Amino acid sequence: MGANGPKRRDGTGAKPAARGPAGGKVGHAVPVGHAAPLSPGAPPLRRSFDIPSDFAASRDVQDAVMADVAARGFDEESAFAIRISLEEAVVNAIRHGNKFDVAKRVRVESVVSDRTAEISVEDEGPGFDRGHIPDPTAEENLCRPNGRGILLIESYMNAVRWEQNGRRVHMTKHAASPVVAVPVPPGA
Repeated sequence: MGANGPKRRDGTGAKPAARGPAGGKVGHAVPVGHAAPLSPGAPPLRRSFDIPSDFAASRDVQDAVMADVAARGFDEESAFAIRISLEEAVVNAIRHGNKFDVAKRVRVESVVSDRTAEISVEDEGPGFDRGHIPDPTAEENLCRPNGRGILLIESYMNAVRWEQNGRRVHMTKHAASPVVAVPVPPGA
């Protein structure tokens, strides 16, 4: 496989890979057989991507993960939260971690079940200390362009762990509980 192409290990039977702008292969957005929601209790959908620091390749990865989220029937709010958080994590990995160096890789892994989406994004940059990122909502930082992606990720996801000195973020989102109608007994 070329130096700029992803190494697919998802085992989903996805359609053949598309070509990215640099000619490298990128994961296809729609896995075969995932057009309709899968039955409850089906095995989790697992994906693993290894892409260059390239926004075009990242869009294909995001589309593929979001296809799994849709196939599992996540509600709109949860799907929106996952999409925003995944996009911010990948953009941060390319922009801040790998500094747009296409020779450096971004790894994305996802496991999507009926009730939970777990996503990890890792870059090859120097890392960062989460405690040293200023609060973008503090008055003195309102006009500064940094830290908002982290704020969004930590606001939208149920759990976020920064690992490997900030080079890897592990995010978890639980689907909203389904609304179950419970009949109220007469006179209650």
